[in-house]
Amino acid sequence: MAATPPTADGSLYVYGIVAKGTRAPRASGVGGAAVRLVTGLNLCAAVSAAPEGLRARRRDLTAHQAVLDELAEQGPVLPMRFATLVPGEDELRHQLRDRRTYFGEQLESLRGCVEMNVKGDSVPGFFEQLVRTDDELRALARRTRQRPDYEANVRLGEALAQAVRREARRAADDVLSRLTPLARRVTHGTVDGAQVLSTSFLVPREELVRFRKAVDRGARRYGDRLALRVTGPLPCYSFVDTTAAAPASLSTPAPVSVSAPAGA
Repeated sequence: MAATPPTADGSLYVYGIVAKGTRAPRASGVGGAAVRLVTGLNLCAAVSAAPEGLRARRRDLTAHQAVLDELAEQGPVLPMRFATLVPGEDELRHQLRDRRTYFGEQLESLRGCVEMNVKGDSVPGFFEQLVRTDDELRALARRTRQRPDYEANVRLGEALAQAVRREARRAADDVLSRLTPLARRVTHGTVDGAQVLSTSFLVPREELVRFRKAVDRGARRYGDRLALRVTGPLPCYSFVDTTAAAPASLSTPAPVSVSAPAGA
């Protein structure tokens, strides 16, 4: 793919911040641009020329992710949000020097770890088993069959949906209790609708095999009521401290990854 022309003002696209001594990624960056490192004291930023007409196209999201993945193979990386730009090298070096303590502490807190994200959705078909085993649901279903009407069908549907979600949530709580001890830190995402689990784990690399096996066991144990998906290893998007005042033009981070099914 031919590289997209850079912007006329010489802006730089920033992928992430790493420790000095990290090798420049071989992967092509956003718009097909070459990626290089800009150094400021003991920190480096992976950058490329900012392309004209930057949009969140899939190929560019994938390129952004590939650069971060290659950096993460060498050590901790602070991933930047897609489409983070700085006016030029002078400004970037200034920010790396000015915020060296903040960025350095963040990098050290992630050393030796990766992010694993686990999501879980309730399985709609589980209501059939619930009707067989839950006396109240079975009685409600029987009454609805004997005297069918719109309101009775709505009540039955709502009761079944709540029961399915309740059982999926119980399964998710058990999976979470088994995965949490394998992580240094955990952060919970938003759940809604059918999704009952959305959690990121900061996992030491030496625990990755045990972590994956624990997810697989959960998928086998609760597959009839909880559909698990695991993504990772990822750069540690969810464990960068955004409460400290990072420079506005180096905003922290947003994942751009694609989920994979548990056990894949």
